[in-house]
Amino acid sequence: MRNIAGGWRIYSRADFAEIVGRFVLEGQTARLTQAALETLAVIAYRQPVSRARVSAIRGVNVDSVVRTLTQRGLIEDSGHDPESGAILYRTTSYFLERMGIGSAAELPQLSPHLPGLEGIAEFYDADRM
Repeated sequence: MRNIAGGWRIYSRADFAEIVGRFVLEGQTARLTQAALETLAVIAYRQPVSRARVSAIRGVNVDSVVRTLTQRGLIEDSGHDPESGAILYRTTSYFLERMGIGSAAELPQLSPHLPGLEGIAEFYDADRM
């Protein structure tokens, strides 16, 4: 057992990984679409965030993607925006577990991975105020 993301995770020996993996993952082989991954990234880095804000950032409607991510237990309702009343979303402890991190603060910084967009964090932070 290992403590990850504020919870415990059971690990098996490498010799049994294939057998245990088939048992645990049976019926769960569906991967996330590109749209779901992008939406999840926006929520992870901007949480808590409304669905409308995620749609504005991505430039497309994310209603069905948010529904899918919620059903898979990767995001959850985090209350309501006091100004607009919109539902706010955040990542779950299951998301942290799947990422192998203890908190969203451990997510990698975006700037080094986006050449030429050095000021984007400041732009989005200013937009948030």
